[in-house]
Amino acid sequence: MAKILVVDDEADLEVLVKQKFRRKIRENEYEFVFAQNGEEALQRIKEHPDLDIILSDINMPVMDGLTLLTHLPAANPMVKAVVVSAYGDMQNIRTAMNRGAYDFVMKPVDFEDLELTMQKTITYVRQLQETLKAIKENNILKMYVDENVLNFMTHKEFEGSLLKNELLQATVMFVDVCGFTAITEHVPANTVVNLLNGLFDKIVKEIIAQGGHVDKFMGDAIMAVFRGEFHLDRAIDAALSVKAHLSDEPEIDAGNGKKFKPQISVGINSGEMVSGNIGSASLKRLDYTVIGDSVNLAQRLQGIATAGQIIITEDVYHQAKESFQCKENGEFTLKNKLKPVITYEVIA
Repeated sequence: MAKILVVDDEADLEVLVKQKFRRKIRENEYEFVFAQNGEEALQRIKEHPDLDIILSDINMPVMDGLTLLTHLPAANPMVKAVVVSAYGDMQNIRTAMNRGAYDFVMKPVDFEDLELTMQKTITYVRQLQETLKAIKENNILKMYVDENVLNFMTHKEFEGSLLKNELLQATVMFVDVCGFTAITEHVPANTVVNLLNGLFDKIVKEIIAQGGHVDKFMGDAIMAVFRGEFHLDRAIDAALSVKAHLSDEPEIDAGNGKKFKPQISVGINSGEMVSGNIGSASLKRLDYTVIGDSVNLAQRLQGIATAGQIIITEDVYHQAKESFQCKENGEFTLKNKLKPVITYEVIA
């Protein structure tokens, strides 16, 4: 249904409009709202934020139609006005159009021509509304989907390659907020979410600053992927930066007398992995992610890391030792690994 505001001080115009458009009104195609001058029209715009178009006369008491046009951008920037007036000289037409009128119809009104103009204006407003909706949805989508996924989705081959994948060399980092689960038993759920989101925001900023992207949030943990040149160095830099920032953070008062000192445990691994859409195309539920033994090992390393530790494998240590200070962390038998894994802790 299109909602139309008619602004005119002629007493019999409301009856005439309702007669001429009675079928459209009955079939719920048009809904009309009426005002007798520009000031009253502004009040109607407040009362009906879903207005689509305005049909306005020029010569009215209190506030004329040309003055009303100057107030519309602030009152409702999406609504478009058609001036319907007997004052159809070029000066009034030019003034109306310069003040934002979408069209101009002369009195006495040819209602067939008026309806064509109304339909054209309504179509234009619908296009504006759809564009604004798409922008809002895109901004919301960006809050839930990583930029790399959005870029991938813009490729023309996207739909035809939903289940295709690629091998790449990259670094994966798992970051867990230590001790967070324990406080969830003592504080309200909303407080838990706010605390976790605040910590995640600090962690994610450091990941982004080093050119990484967040693959997913996993409870109180984050999985991040680093690609391109120096991906391992950038991942370790991000982890060290997060650790340093959180060490300067004061204890968080979680309520009920519970104090919480934010710390992280980190597992980092670098190597070959598969990147692509993982999931069910028929279900239309996919994750654009990375999988492989290198990814699994990074998660296992995070699982053995204690609060404040950044754990890597011996292979990664040999790649990073010239740039970072590390120390041996011992051998561990990890899930799905036949041999114990020698680990190192990144210190600085």
